[in-house]
Amino acid sequence: MHPLPELSDLLDTARVVALPMATRFRGVDVREALLFEGPQGWAEFSPFVEYGDAEASAWLAAAIDDAWMPRPPAVRRSVGVNATVPAVPASAVAGVLARFDGCRTAKVKVAETGQTLGDDVARVRAVRAALGPEGRVRVDANGGWNVDEAERAIHALAEFDLEYVEQPCATVEELADVRRRVKYAGIPIAADESVRKASDPLAVARAGAADLLVVKAQPLGGVRRALEIVAEAGLPAVVSSALDTAVGISMGVALAAALPTLDYDCGLGTGSLFTADVADYAVVDGVLPVHRVTPDAARLDELAASADRRTWWLERLERCWNILDA
Repeated sequence: MHPLPELSDLLDTARVVALPMATRFRGVDVREALLFEGPQGWAEFSPFVEYGDAEASAWLAAAIDDAWMPRPPAVRRSVGVNATVPAVPASAVAGVLARFDGCRTAKVKVAETGQTLGDDVARVRAVRAALGPEGRVRVDANGGWNVDEAERAIHALAEFDLEYVEQPCATVEELADVRRRVKYAGIPIAADESVRKASDPLAVARAGAADLLVVKAQPLGGVRRALEIVAEAGLPAVVSSALDTAVGISMGVALAAALPTLDYDCGLGTGSLFTADVADYAVVDGVLPVHRVTPDAARLDELAASADRRTWWLERLERCWNILDA
């Protein structure tokens, strides 16, 4: 990583935005983010508001690296992406999928608090029906099941020809247990939170707890660090977003473009869940082009967060910068 810039270098160009969402996702209707500009261009700092400063500081390290250092060389010019289907009723699935132009892969959120396995089955059935037999369907439980619940749910969803199940349980030990239990079904297990929220992101690979990794550039400390983790783990990877603005999405696309091999569509189409964004960077025919995104000045003004939220984010930025400086 580039030597830490002065805090004033970040604050001088910092813009805080609030993007309205077309569909409630991760419990939010508006996604907030802080953007700043460095020598290489604009970067994004947008850890979710509930994250503590220690965890959020890795996101700041990623943003600084992206703004001050050239991105790694790309080995592909575009990246295939998947549609993301929040935990909506089955009747709303078609409307969500319509926002993702040409996507033939869909990631479906399951294990939502307050919902049932029946809700998950109905939602996944609707996605499979919309995509047809040639489409690829993956589900993401965000660690919401215990081992028995995961085994039962995967068995119930297996008829929809799942590409993989992402983070069915919270811990590495549980993932390993689920993977053993469902091996007969031939459904791969992917690890997300067990990589990006772990003190040791390689533990899941050493434990044989996953067949592939889901990696996100911001939480892992940047594109270069994420590439190192994938290389050390020795597992296939799929790149996903953290519900980023177009600026952050372009960093995720840079990560996906730099992976030596990429066998999966990536979860980088989440900009389609916003009704407005800081720049035009839309999925067209199921892919995103590889390039750095510069936010539109007028949209930065239009989407500016309220004064109190701007203050909240600037204070958070300073606290995280102090952690990195220490």
